[in-house]
Amino acid sequence: MPKIIGGSLEQHREQTRRRVFEALTALLAERSFDALTMADLAASAGIGRTAIYNHFADKDAVVVAFASEETDRYLERLADALEPATDAADALRIYVAAHLSSSEEFHFGFGPELYAMLSRESLAEIREHVVAVESVLRTILEDGRAAGLFTVEDVDSTMSLVHTTLQNRRVPPRAVQDFVLRALGAG
Repeated sequence: MPKIIGGSLEQHREQTRRRVFEALTALLAERSFDALTMADLAASAGIGRTAIYNHFADKDAVVVAFASEETDRYLERLADALEPATDAADALRIYVAAHLSSSEEFHFGFGPELYAMLSRESLAEIREHVVAVESVLRTILEDGRAAGLFTVEDVDSTMSLVHTTLQNRRVPPRAVQDFVLRALGAG
C-alpha cells in the first residue's frame, strides 16, 4: 500500500502537488524543460516514479496545474491589496506595487523556451490564467479612463506596455510605479 503524506487523502494530494511544483521550479533552474522527465520530477519530489501519474498525466499537466495554482494565489492576494483603493490611479499604484513585490514569490511565466515546448492545449489553458490577471489591469485602466484619470487610447496595447515595464527587475519599484502613472497621464 502506498505511503500517505499528511493526515488525510486531501492533505496527501495537496502536499504531493506542492512537492512536485517545488521540484519543477528547482529542476527548471538546472535544465531545460525538454530534458526533464516525469521520473526526474518524481525523484526530486520524493515520490514514486509511477505515483506521480496519479496526480499529473504528463509534464504539460504539471506546468498547467502549477500556473493555475500560482495565478489563483496571486489573484487572491491582489484582490486583498486592491480592496482599499480610492480610485483607479490608487488601484494602479497598488497593482504595480503588488506585482513588483510579488515577483520573487510568484512565477509570472517560465519564458518563451518552455512555452514553445508545450502542447497547443496546454498553452490555451495557461492563456486563461494570463487573461485572468490581465482582466484586473483592464478594469483599472478602463475605470481610470472613464473617470478622466488616465489618457488611454488603446487599452490592450497599454496593458501590454504596463506588463512589459513590470518585467524589468533592475529598476527600483518606485521608479517603475512613477513611470507607469506618468505614462498614463496620472503622474
